[in-house]
Amino acid sequence: MKFIKATENDIPSIQDLARRSWENAYAEILSNEQMEYMLNTMYSKEEISNHLQQPNYHYFLIQDESQNSFEGFIGYENHYEEKTTKLHRIYLVPESKGKGFGKGALEFLKENVERAGDERIILNVNKYNSAKNFYESQGYRVYDDGVFNIGNNFVMDDFLMEFLIHK
Repeated sequence: MKFIKATENDIPSIQDLARRSWENAYAEILSNEQMEYMLNTMYSKEEISNHLQQPNYHYFLIQDESQNSFEGFIGYENHYEEKTTKLHRIYLVPESKGKGFGKGALEFLKENVERAGDERIILNVNKYNSAKNFYESQGYRVYDDGVFNIGNNFVMDDFLMEFLIHK
């Protein structure tokens, strides 16, 4: 498994990976209208480009070196809050699940968070997304929940999770 820092040239790959993973992860959770709205908003070329220009926001493509294929991506922001990194997105295509890419990505994230001097990782996960169980198996815990208006009469109904890095 290899992590490749994303650039502007990788935006189409990120968009493709997002769509492929979302169609699987959210098919039973979100309406098609909400999924399209979120993909078109959160994964527009302009939005990703804006993230890539911010010094504390990082995107990495997750590559399966044996297949020479991209299995997913991770996007996170160091210093989102005091001593806290926010994991904004981590998505894997359906055929790569269960192969250790998620665990590897969270380990990669933890190492980069420590290197940046942060001590906590936070994330939002949809209350009906089975990924919550995966995060809990990796040491994350729910510390709150919330319903967030994302526009166009849509909301995100999420658990807020955290992982504390003990130095």
